[in-house]
Amino acid sequence: MYWDTHMHSSFSGDSSSTPESMVQAAIAKGLLGICFTDHMDYDYPANPQDPAIFEFDPAAYNSAIHNLQHKYAGRLPVFYGIELGLQPHLAKKHAQLLQAYPFDFVIGSSHVVHGKDPYYASYYEGRSEEDAYQEYFASILENIDAFQDFDVYGHIDYVVRYGPNKNAHYSYEKYAEVLDAVLKKLIGLGKGIEVNTAGFKYGLGHPNPCEAILKRYRALGGEILTLGADAHQPEHVAYGFDRLAGLLEACGFSYYTVFKNRKAEFVSLSK
Repeated sequence: MYWDTHMHSSFSGDSSSTPESMVQAAIAKGLLGICFTDHMDYDYPANPQDPAIFEFDPAAYNSAIHNLQHKYAGRLPVFYGIELGLQPHLAKKHAQLLQAYPFDFVIGSSHVVHGKDPYYASYYEGRSEEDAYQEYFASILENIDAFQDFDVYGHIDYVVRYGPNKNAHYSYEKYAEVLDAVLKKLIGLGKGIEVNTAGFKYGLGHPNPCEAILKRYRALGGEILTLGADAHQPEHVAYGFDRLAGLLEACGFSYYTVFKNRKAEFVSLSK
């Protein structure tokens, strides 16, 4: 088994799982280590039907994760990360948070696009699915232009989890121009991407991003690739990880990346 470096707990607005239950699941599944990356989505749009708040008390989070590090020392490495919901106007606020706390790993993700989350049907109303996807990918470039203090960009094609037809009519080739611009910008900045196996959980039959994007990232010279199941419940820790070895080797990778103290460490896929 590998490191699972994208997971959530009750510090995230969409999870009720205690951090310790996630640690125990990781131990039971024989993982080499984990990193918590709870959601910090400032300025998340209010939704009366789903009033989840995607912010947490950073001091309490810091204390909880470091307590687990001490409790499970010698049994499981527990790293301290965060998933920032990027929007251009939040760049200063994100910078202040990262200066205040010693995170091991920072995922930058696109959850809100121009005031709307593609999780909700309202994001797709009044336009084609293709236009909605195109806007999502273009917004990644806007986010990167505004803020670069992250280590990897999360689930680059997150939008296809929730589109009207999910990934039935989606392909890398259809959006190659904007996706190549994203990948080249990330590589040029020394940033990585993740392979997020929650795509299997959502019935896509592929990770996020899909294999064609992973292959293109590698062909362009991308090397920094983290692994994460995006688990919000213990049973989803390392979800789909049994598919990773063959999948990533087919995409040209022989190693993956773990971040400690914001520094990349490369680990063989066969280790």
